[in-house]
Amino acid sequence: MNEPKSEPNPEPTFSSLTPDLVLSAVEGHLGAFLDGSITPYNSYVNRVFGIADEDGNHYIVKFYRPGRWSDEAIAEEHAFLADCAEAEVPVVPPIPAKDGATLARAEGFRFAVFPRVRARTFDIAGDEDWLRIGRAVGRLHRAGSVRAAPSRLRLTPEDTTARYLARFAQDGLVHPDCRAEFSSCCAEALEIIESRFAELAQKPAHRIHGDLHRGNILENGALTILDFDDMMTGPAVQDLWLLLPGHRAESTKEINLLLEGYEEFSEFDRASLGLIEPLRFMRHVYFLAWCAIQRRDEGFAGRFPGWGERAFWIAETEDLLTQLGFLRAERG
Repeated sequence: MNEPKSEPNPEPTFSSLTPDLVLSAVEGHLGAFLDGSITPYNSYVNRVFGIADEDGNHYIVKFYRPGRWSDEAIAEEHAFLADCAEAEVPVVPPIPAKDGATLARAEGFRFAVFPRVRARTFDIAGDEDWLRIGRAVGRLHRAGSVRAAPSRLRLTPEDTTARYLARFAQDGLVHPDCRAEFSSCCAEALEIIESRFAELAQKPAHRIHGDLHRGNILENGALTILDFDDMMTGPAVQDLWLLLPGHRAESTKEINLLLEGYEEFSEFDRASLGLIEPLRFMRHVYFLAWCAIQRRDEGFAGRFPGWGERAFWIAETEDLLTQLGFLRAERG
């Protein structure tokens, strides 16, 4: 998860990102001729395309959303990938240009090119698979602890959730019919979450993936971890709970297997498992915040029909109230 922030009509906009611009930009970066094919990939934040050169080599190019990250923050993403690769953690680092730069520019856009990995999405079929994932994340976090990422988001309720909720109120985003109940729910939840972080987030935070759901893990002999766009500094448990089949209380076996594998490579503060349900609430608010930023983007309404309407906020408030119930139950 990265921090949503306001974008006052950033230039350029994705509406000016044409296929010709994409192809010419990548040709200039790689110093290779492309075959002209271009395949858009589903990405709600950046713009991602599959391309190929005339020799049959396939690539993925990611155009970063204008106004989202500083150059320093993108450099920290690439540095994390480089550190992982050096530690033999299976990841996909960006391809440098002849001058060694991994971040490129074209017509005001910033982008990076990656080799396409031929693999399948990892299916968790048994205990050994949970152990494998735990080992992979443990190795990832060992690499993540070797340096800091000062330009990246710190995953704390103050730096993320509290800011997003304040922005919702400032912008009058929540439908008036839901506003009081939504605000009351989030205020109570935030109080619980801040208390839990103060109590349980005692170990030093380090670089983590931030968005490690199953769709970002591929099987190609090793487990390859993809998409470090949301890398951040935060508690290690953030890179574990998204993998679980359900809430913490429903996933005891899977948690134990994950940690058995994880602790072969990295230490884990087991008290921080108490952050799982707070982090789940925080992620829900985070996704609302990012959608709020993008709600005027071309094509947004087609991807998220009904977003922001009364029925939408009724459903979102109900979901947050349900999650608040889990926070209350753990508080006792």
